[in-house]
Amino acid sequence: MIKFTPFPELITDRLLLRKVEVSDWEQILFLRSDPTINKFIKRSEESKTKCKADALKFINMINQFIESDKSVLWGITILGSPVLVGSICLWNFSEDQLTAETGYDLSPKFQGKGLMSEALGSVLSFGFNKLNLTKIEAFTHNQNVSSISLLKKNGFALVDHKKDDGNSDNFIFEIVTNL
Repeated sequence: MIKFTPFPELITDRLLLRKVEVSDWEQILFLRSDPTINKFIKRSEESKTKCKADALKFINMINQFIESDKSVLWGITILGSPVLVGSICLWNFSEDQLTAETGYDLSPKFQGKGLMSEALGSVLSFGFNKLNLTKIEAFTHNQNVSSISLLKKNGFALVDHKKDDGNSDNFIFEIVTNL
């Protein structure tokens, strides 16, 4: 059975993946509204983050999902700094809890440094080794070259036969455990 309490902090060589707190609202607002970060993301009008109230609503929602073991979202920070530079999650778990989806975002000034690859590797390890997932999927826009490269570098493969019903511009990638 999947449990996210106590919150599973993850530490890598350069990063701390931690719970997002109410005090992180400014970074969450930036990550979810910056045009560069969100260039390839389609959100419904009601799930867009446009102001402090929206950011606080999102933080409250993700923390409720964590408490109810529906999904987990980590805020990505550089070791020694409390400031969020991105986020990464496992969500959309299958009914049998063997498959999940990952999603991520990263501030442009921290892109191209291998940080998201480091964070993703840690989340994959957590998903396969602690949650006993057998497959993790990622949906990414077919023009998002950086995301596609990140996924391939971390062992994901394109699933040609599967389509995203909610967004025809998305490719679906997956990584399957070696067990």
